[in-house]
Amino acid sequence: MRVALLTEGARPHPDRGAGAWCDRLAEGLPEHDFELYLLTGPAGLGSAARLSPAWQGAHDLALWGRRPRGRAPGTLRRRQYARAYEELVRALVLPGEQAGFGAGLYRLAALAREDEGTLPAFLGSAHARRVLERTWRLPGADTSAGQPLVRDVLVAADLLEQCLRPLSAPWYGTGPGGLGGADLCHVVGGGPAALPALVARHLHGVPFVVTEHGLHLREQYLGFPPRADGGAGAECEERQARDECRSDDRRHRVRAPGGERASHEAPYRWPVRALLLSFFRALTEETYRQAAILTPGSAHDQQWQRRCGADPARTRVVYEGTPAVDRPAAGPEPERPTLVWAGALEPGRDTELVLHAFARVRAELPAARLVVHGQETAPGYLAHCAAVAERLGVAVDFAGRPGSLAEAWQSGTVVVFSALSQRSPRLLADAMLSGRAVVSTDVGVAREVVGPTGLLVPARDPRALAGACLALLRDEERRSRLGLAGRLRAQERFAVEPVIGAFREIYLELVSQYPAFPGGGGVGEGNRAPRPFARPAEYWLADGARGRDDRDSRDGRDDREASAGPADRADPADPEPGGGGAGAPDGGRGQLAVVPAAAEERPEPAGPAGSSVLAEAV
Repeated sequence: MRVALLTEGARPHPDRGAGAWCDRLAEGLPEHDFELYLLTGPAGLGSAARLSPAWQGAHDLALWGRRPRGRAPGTLRRRQYARAYEELVRALVLPGEQAGFGAGLYRLAALAREDEGTLPAFLGSAHARRVLERTWRLPGADTSAGQPLVRDVLVAADLLEQCLRPLSAPWYGTGPGGLGGADLCHVVGGGPAALPALVARHLHGVPFVVTEHGLHLREQYLGFPPRADGGAGAECEERQARDECRSDDRRHRVRAPGGERASHEAPYRWPVRALLLSFFRALTEETYRQAAILTPGSAHDQQWQRRCGADPARTRVVYEGTPAVDRPAAGPEPERPTLVWAGALEPGRDTELVLHAFARVRAELPAARLVVHGQETAPGYLAHCAAVAERLGVAVDFAGRPGSLAEAWQSGTVVVFSALSQRSPRLLADAMLSGRAVVSTDVGVAREVVGPTGLLVPARDPRALAGACLALLRDEERRSRLGLAGRLRAQERFAVEPVIGAFREIYLELVSQYPAFPGGGGVGEGNRAPRPFARPAEYWLADGARGRDDRDSRDGRDDREASAGPADRADPADPEPGGGGAGAPDGGRGQLAVVPAAAEERPEPAGPAGSSVLAEAV
């Protein structure tokens, strides 16, 4: 099976490490052919030699930076672009016309495919800016964030051009490197990376899976730059986990696409933020509506997705696997009873709560100490915490950013989390893998991740937090028991193998529900029309490691058998994987019946029409 994996890269291609999530997925499923489609920066993907050998190919598109060169569309084509662009913008600013977002999006994609290179030129033109300004100021437009000024129109037009740039990517054919020839697309991270999958779904009926480890839309609302989850170019697992020690200091900023180190990090005015949020919200809703399966990284994220219109029947929670499960547990505890805290030094992590709780712990256990690991992300917050500790009369070791998370957990007896919102399970899981007992505020994913293997306390309650810490510091046997249980729980939920197995089943399920097109989704050699369900789903997985030569040699024979009369057919008991004849026994590996001649003459079905075609076949 050919899988096109689409994701967004934070940087062109620095030293990534071998722990990237997408690399592990491609390496764990060698029976499939994975191709990487990366939205990256102006410098591009870099040397393909740096990619994992598991990738069959790599394609990149500069999502941010200077607009790509292209010829301006002609007069007629410019009018067509303007109508489609106006329909899309009206869906963003007029509450009653939100349903037009998909139509405008797909029309722009179709026009960009007809005239290669003209879409970025149009979106960067004065004509597009006039369309945006006129539509944005229509009567009834949502201007609750303020009336747009001329500078807002200029900035928003530039950002929308970058957001829509994937529509002009040269990826939508059915030949080599084209998404139309893929069996399915796998979007990692959501956001703009989902645009190519939406277009391939609309043009060629290619199903796609969406995996989100931290919701792109939620991070946009929080003003936090979207993390480039696991592209072959994602950072190593250790750095991904340490990202939790930085954070959302940019609360009131909406980021343009491009990851956390894009060049344009200037704060935008509220009208621009509102327009971009409207775009990302509409894109997210369209993505969830068209996706075959959604795989959030936690049940907490699953609830957010449902609020955005995701169908629960098409949602599967798949935890983000990490190779840290193989890391040895932390060594002996320090001689003094020590509380260790790690995270970004900013108000959302509520470091003050730990300081107040520690003052209560010191009152009953004078030998206790507190070590705070983290980097200041809110200006002045570290000095504020130091002043709070001085006022409380406690000595706190502000150790800065740790060399590694394993070293941070090793330095403590009990690990403490005090955040007001715990969106990602990564840092909690990493602490549990150390074997240290965990105390956390009961927010976000904490209950789901920690479960009964740690102590959960209400947020903003220093008395409860101090009581939980004292209970563990005074009971070595309980600490040891909970630490071991937490480590086993994290190893079970966040191991790599269950993740690989889950996606192996998801891919198989999708292939069994959608038509299989030998030859890459189009007409094969000899102008043979594609035959939906001519192969059982198992066929695409059974001989992937043996290569495609045997499969290709069987295609001609299968076509002859399908068109032959009953007397000319091969033996029904023939174990040929592609046989699938009408006389095949029911026990033959669950093969589907061959589609009747009337159905074979039909063109390629649009979208997930597998149920109706299958009904005719049966």
